[in-house]
Parts: sequence; C-alpha cells; structure tokens
Amino acid sequence: MAVLCRVMDVSRSGFYAWRQREPDEQRQCLHREVKDIHEQKRGSYGSRRMAKELHRRGHTIGRYQARSLMQEAGVACRQRRRYRHTTDSDHGLPVAPNLLKRQFMVPEPNQAWVADITAIWTLEGWLYLAAVLDLYDRQVIGWAMADHMKTSLTLDALEMAIGRRRPPRGVLHHSDRGSQYASRAYRERLAKHGFQASMSRKGNCWDNAVMERFFGSLKSEWLEGQRYWTRQSARRDVVTYIEMEYNSCRLHSTLGYHAPREIEKIAEAA
Repeated sequence: MAVLCRVMDVSRSGFYAWRQREPDEQRQCLHREVKDIHEQKRGSYGSRRMAKELHRRGHTIGRYQARSLMQEAGVACRQRRRYRHTTDSDHGLPVAPNLLKRQFMVPEPNQAWVADITAIWTLEGWLYLAAVLDLYDRQVIGWAMADHMKTSLTLDALEMAIGRRRPPRGVLHHSDRGSQYASRAYRERLAKHGFQASMSRKGNCWDNAVMERFFGSLKSEWLEGQRYWTRQSARRDVVTYIEMEYNSCRLHSTLGYHAPREIEKIAEAA
C-alpha cells in the first residue's frame, strides 16, 4: 500500500479517503437514477421492475438491492387502486360464446385480440376510451376516444387495429357482452374481416382479465392524481401513455420484462 501511495503521489490517509468517497458517489448516482425512473414512471415501479430498468441502464442491480435504493432515495411504488367496471349487458342482442376461455397466452401475433371500454373523468365530463389489445405481445394496437359510448367508438378502435396489423382471417376477437360489441354494426364488421367473435360470461370480468389489467395500469400508474380540465388534455395524456409508455417502454412480467414493441420486433425478426 505504501508503494502504491508513493506511485500515486498521495498520502495514505488521502488514498483511503478517496476509496471511501468512491462507493458513496456511486450510491448517490444510483439514487439519482432511481428518482429519475420513479418520476418518469409516475411512481408505478416496484422493486422488481426498478431492478430491471436499472439493468437496462447498465447497472447490475438485483431486486433487493433495488428495494434498498428506493428506500434510501425516499421513493415508493404507488399502490394500485381497484376500479369499478360497468358493462351494458342488459340488452336483447345476440351474444357470442366464450371461445377464449381465459387462454391469455398465445404463441403468435394476430391469433387473439381482446377489446373493452373504460371511462376517464375530466372537469368537462367523462371521456370514454375503447381499446383493442393483441394477447401475444400485450400491445394496444387500436384505440379511440370520445365523449360517448356509442358503437362508433368501438368500431374506430377496431379499424385502427385492423389498419395497423392487417390480420389474416380467423383471428379470435374477445370482448365483454356490452351492447357496443353485440350490436349489428360491430358483428358485421367482425364478419367482414373474418374474425371469430368471443364474449365473456355475464358479470365475469376475469374472462377479459388482460384488458382489465391494462385499464388498471393506465389509471393507477398514469392517471391517478392527475386533474384534467378538458377532455382534450386527458386524451393527450392517454395517448402518451399508450404509445410512448405502455407499448414502447413499460416492462411486462408476462413478457419476461420486455416492452410490447420489443416482443413485436422479435416476432418480426424470427
């Protein structure tokens, strides 16, 4: 040690002081990274996803190390709230059988899509979001928003999904029993493009659990605590979440902590 100090032209005490500072500075750097991730993700990441995100940024950090870093940085994952989901299933329209049967893991893209509607409160009134999601990569491939829940809203989301994916005939399309999805116009559009219609059992939200989980993530991770003066401001924030966060960056445990678009690229390259 004395030789090393002479070579470096520093005192022994100065060398040990430098050695002490180095890990402290590294730890502070990690604290800044953790705070940055926490802010970007609006407090939605727990220790598992925090560790994965730090790893993507070049830090070899395990889950329990990430938990300690979060505690030291003074950040915590926001707890997810439960949201009520209401469906207008009291109608005399035809209802499709449940062909999906909770088989949420599919081997290829464009084999099974799920669809649903949710409501977002603004100071102008409710904003309704219809979405279509591919079960293979969990990507939201179609969406539409409006101040109403008419069938045209769900048709707009479906048309976006069809335009983006150009799916083959035979794709399974699963939804709840809402009047929008049971309507003649929607059933005819599905038939035109060769979809197999599937619907959840009455009053059973678990039959469409993946879409319910997406809506829960949107509301608890992104919209919670936000105040929207207009529907347009809420719309912009929802689009940001869907396209820039959820599809592009959000790490999904069911996808091996990859983002949906990463899985899509892997499938395209195969």
